[in-house]
Amino acid sequence: MIVASSSVVIEPMKRRHLRGVVAIENQTNHRPWSHGLFAGELRLMPSRYYVVALDGPVVAGFGGLMFTGHEAHLTNIAVDPAHHRHGIATRMMLVLMRACLDRGVEDLTLEVRITNVAAQELYRRFGFAPGGIRPNYYSDLGEDALIMWANDLSSPASLERLDRIDSGLPTPLRTEGC
Repeated sequence: MIVASSSVVIEPMKRRHLRGVVAIENQTNHRPWSHGLFAGELRLMPSRYYVVALDGPVVAGFGGLMFTGHEAHLTNIAVDPAHHRHGIATRMMLVLMRACLDRGVEDLTLEVRITNVAAQELYRRFGFAPGGIRPNYYSDLGEDALIMWANDLSSPASLERLDRIDSGLPTPLRTEGC
């Protein structure tokens, strides 16, 4: 069993991380993005922002945002199954939400499989609420997507929520270059 520890660092995704990112993507996504697609996203800075969670030299997770004015879309977030349940997604969400705040983004949206209750619980902890359904969004699975929104990211309640989540981590959040 792998135990995420204070050695987990969140940092901006670089091309050198893509082999590990794609390996996780292939394990966790029914329609995985390719190496080329991720490389293309990295070329779209500053309208995109991607991070990786590194446990030592190992890519343990990744997540990304697409910015569109005062809104952003969480394009993806995934953790290597061997690293599940160790707070890595929570750490990445903290960094991604703060990146939104740094850019003046007030509203963040995402789609999640209607059956992915664990992910929905994570998002609810961060203030996301259901905003609609995209019927048959995951058509190859015959599954709908739940659209979720986190609004008013800079409100006192939202900032307090982020601080509470951060202070509840078992070890301090470590970032490099974020």
